[in-house]
Amino acid sequence: MLSAEDNALLVASGPGTLMGEYLRRFWHPVALSEEIPEPDCTPVRVRVMGEDWVLFRDSSGRPGLLDPACAHRGANLFYGRNEEGGLRCVYHGWKFNTDGACIEMPNVPPGSALHGKLRVRACPTVEFADMVWAYFGPEAARPASVPQLEAGTVPASHRFVTKRLVECNWTHSMEGALDTAHFSFLHMPAPAQLRDDNPAVAADVARLRWLRNDPMPRFKLIDHEVGFLIGGARHADPGDHYWRLTQFMLPTHSITPSAMPGETLYGYTWTPIDDSRCWIYTYAWHPDRPIEAAERERYRKGGYGQFAELGEGYVPLRNRSNDYLLSREEQRTVSFTGVRGIAEQDQMAQESQGVIVDRTREHLTATDIAIVHFRRLVLGQARALAAGQAPLAPQRAQAYRVRGGGAHTPASQSLEQVMSDRFGSTTGLVA
Repeated sequence: MLSAEDNALLVASGPGTLMGEYLRRFWHPVALSEEIPEPDCTPVRVRVMGEDWVLFRDSSGRPGLLDPACAHRGANLFYGRNEEGGLRCVYHGWKFNTDGACIEMPNVPPGSALHGKLRVRACPTVEFADMVWAYFGPEAARPASVPQLEAGTVPASHRFVTKRLVECNWTHSMEGALDTAHFSFLHMPAPAQLRDDNPAVAADVARLRWLRNDPMPRFKLIDHEVGFLIGGARHADPGDHYWRLTQFMLPTHSITPSAMPGETLYGYTWTPIDDSRCWIYTYAWHPDRPIEAAERERYRKGGYGQFAELGEGYVPLRNRSNDYLLSREEQRTVSFTGVRGIAEQDQMAQESQGVIVDRTREHLTATDIAIVHFRRLVLGQARALAAGQAPLAPQRAQAYRVRGGGAHTPASQSLEQVMSDRFGSTTGLVA
């Protein structure tokens, strides 16, 4: 369990809060690049960590993220004209570039001292891995680079990126990704299904049998420069272990444990909208080959693996408002939950905990050690920042090139041996 005081600190992301100030020392994705697909396209409303912004792409193709209140009299720039190198307020024609500078004031006399001085707040932006990233913290502490997730360093043809809306606090959605013990229940076939295959999961029969037959994996952790690795070992064939190896990277990234050698890798990045909603940016990538057209179509249709079936605005079609289209008949005969889609099953469980989960009522077990470690780490880092100690992880962009995945090994191997054999390093860092 967590104290009420610590829980309140953990979940609050707004400006001036302990965790909010810590999160603002990192780059965060604020939109998919496809949301502003071309120069001078329609602006997009963006809300991040409780603050509202307007995102646009100027005539040169550069993204800009601005405070939406015009510096003149506060009219909303979302309604503005995106034209000729800036976003023009439709109230009196003032125009702002991607740096926030007011570059045209057509109703102000040419000799006025206002020219060249007025601006709106603007956040630095970059594009990486088909996402637009922004930095919200003090300029003096701005990291030189966004985290170099491997998904962003492979050719564009080798990855697929999307996002989905989640209607709960980002922290317990993140904790769902770090808790890989739940796979033995939440994502399994119904008990009435005696076979060991599951049409919702891209995995072979043996893996699903191991998951189903061993619901109490043994967990070990390895700390690294920007987070930690979670190794969960299940009994496999006699004398063997099935390891699921999950990465957590500060402050909001995770690599899934699903990929065996040669398979496509998957990852998540959470961006808090406010304290009651978040975006999960979800990406698939393969270091050695393009993501084929059939794979992309499967991901777009969703309801499969890490990708949800989405409606307008990147909102899952199966969501809280329609009880995730839960079928009690399928719950009896097809799947453990009666909800279709791995991502949707995760979202159902996480959102059902409440918008902000009351962690004072928890009773944690040995399979929750990664969740405990996550909370201690991020709260410790946030408190250290408040005491004047700047976090190091934002400046270590290359350390984010880590992999997660699965491994079938002799039971005698340690986690360190498994990682070295599987990835070439004990932390999963890609050379």
